[in-house]
This record gives sequence, C-alpha cells and structure tokens, in this order.
Amino acid sequence: MRVVMLSKALVHAAYHQKCVELAALPGIELIVLVPPAWREPRVGEQRLELRHSDHYQIQVLPIRLNGRHHLHYYPTIGRVLRALRPDIAHIDEEAFNAATAHAMYHGRAAGARCCFFNWANIARWYPPPFGWFERAVFGMAAHGIAGNHEAAALIRSHGYRGPLAIIPQFGVDPARFAPRPHQPRAQFTIGYVGRLVAEKGVADLIAALALLPDHCHLLIVGDGVERAALQQAAQAAGVAARVTFQAGVPSAAMPEIYHRCDVLVVPSRTTSGWKEQFGRVIIEAMSCGIPVIGTSSGEIPRVIDDAGVIVAEGAPAELAAALQRLAATPALAAELAQRGRARVLAHYTQRAIARATAEVYAAMRDAPPRPMPAARQ
Repeated sequence: MRVVMLSKALVHAAYHQKCVELAALPGIELIVLVPPAWREPRVGEQRLELRHSDHYQIQVLPIRLNGRHHLHYYPTIGRVLRALRPDIAHIDEEAFNAATAHAMYHGRAAGARCCFFNWANIARWYPPPFGWFERAVFGMAAHGIAGNHEAAALIRSHGYRGPLAIIPQFGVDPARFAPRPHQPRAQFTIGYVGRLVAEKGVADLIAALALLPDHCHLLIVGDGVERAALQQAAQAAGVAARVTFQAGVPSAAMPEIYHRCDVLVVPSRTTSGWKEQFGRVIIEAMSCGIPVIGTSSGEIPRVIDDAGVIVAEGAPAELAAALQRLAATPALAAELAQRGRARVLAHYTQRAIARATAEVYAAMRDAPPRPMPAARQ
C-alpha cells in the first residue's frame, strides 16, 4: 500500500518518528511531502529540519501563501500525485483549508483514497470559501481523523457522515523523551514551552510566580508577539530576576529543556476563537518524567487525566497554590512523574499513533470506492 502524507507539521524533525514507525509496518510504502518552511503567524518562520531516513521518501514541495493557515496550498501537488499514484493520500490539514480541498481533488483524480485531519474545536460555521472547501472535502474523503474529541463532534455537526477516528496528530518517541535521575537543587524551576501569544496564558504564569517564594524561578522557552509585553509584566510584578526568556529551540533539543524544569505548566486560556486543541508539550514533558500542571482549556484535562494537576483558566492564585504544593512535596512530584510516563507509554507514543493511523489506512483501502463528485455546471 503506497501512502503519501502531505504535512507542513513535518518541518519539525521530532515528528518524523511517526513516519519511521509507519514505514516499518508491513505493507506500507510511505512518501512524505513537506514545504521548505512554514511561517507560523505571530511566531515566525520554522525552517524544515530535514532528517535522513532509509525507511521512507521525503519530497520538498513549493508552497504558496505560506503562513496563511486556511489559504495556503501546494501548486505542484497535482503533478506529484499523478507521478506517485498513491493508494492512500493522507492530507494532514483541516477540512476547511484550501490546501486540503486542492490536494484531495488531485489525490482523487490520481486514484487515491484520501483522508483529512482536523484539530479545530471551536463551534462556528465557516464563511465562503472555507465552508465550500469543507463541503467539498467531506464529499471526497474516504475517512476523517480528529485530533481531539471536540473536533470529532464538530466535524459531525458540520455534516460529515463518513468514517471518523480520534487520533492525535503525533506522539512522542519515549526513547528520545526519556526520564533522567532527578538531581536535588536549591532552585525550583517552573517551565513553559510554546508560543508567546495572549491565549497561551503566560501572563497568568508570571502573576503566579509573584505569589511564590524566591527559590521558585520561571523558564519561558518560545517565540511570539507577546515577548516584550511579558518581559514588562515580569518587571512590573517584581520577578524579572527570576524569569529567564529563551528563544525556541529545534525539536530535537526539547528533552534538554524539559530536564531543566521541575514542573511544566500549560496555562492556556480559552478565547472566542481558540482553545487548547491538545498540548503536545504535555506528553513530551510527561514522557521525560516531568510533572505537568495544566488549565481546563479544551483537551488539556483529557490529555493529562490523573497524571498531573488541572487548575482553572485565568486563576494565578490557584496556579500558584498548585505550584507551591509540588515544590513543597517531592513525593507528590515523583508520583505524578511516574503516572505521566506510564500514561504516555500506554497512549501517546509515536508507535501507538502510527499503528492507529495504519488501521485507518487499511479501512480506507478495504472500503468500497466513493464516486468523484460531479462537476457543477
């Protein structure tokens, strides 16, 4: 079974372990299509971290309207798919994106059975042309994949009636993201890793730090438009000397970041247009044996389950109390670290995600073909 996966997320090298695991499964020949870079809005350009693999092919495709989540597309995708003639075309994009409708049309024309992937978990209807893209994709898709439970419910509410699976986009390589013996240290380091944008709630984390003792420090790793405002907030709260800002690092360097932390905090805040869709840093930190505190935004409570601590959104005092408890109770921190690692091994490894995805491919392959939608006159 020849599988083509089109994914801008695969500009990150750490995500490619899923591809290694997929290609290692019997009967799968995998070709990965990626852009040379992705320009994440309000964050910056993420260059392709190309890793060599003997297990699958990688082709770099030109991209148009780079950085426009819903309007970007790949102008050569038709020619590429006609040359590759895949059995399965996995389009790793939301159903309402131009790239998805464009690639799925050409995938169907090349004889492939196609699937899409949705993270979107905010209930809203899409204006033209995005609603048109979504309806076209629903009509052409042999399968849908949702990254979280709310996304799956939303897809159904928008009218998709085909087969649908709930599978996170990527898992974790537990060998790379592995625990280390904990070394006692005088400083208690609270970590945040992610985009520096308002909805990620980093300002709440700085406010919580101001309520904690002086031995508690904050490491903020990431890039985004809120960096200057957050630095000013730390200064105004009198904790600037206890906050370290570090630019984002390549995905392969992330385990070193987590092991500098005693706890990772995911302080996301739901807005009218966004709520946390998964929180990949949660499973990376848990895999490294780092306890996690997250807010109740979106999918966070389901991902953490009983392997961490959940606090209310936008509640710095509650967050500070949870951090103080962890800092003062090493046994609790150790217990949560063990639970987190076990949860990742049970549900969130790249191998587990790859196998669940391969089951979708097999179902697509074995299902009766769907006719191409008739062209509108």
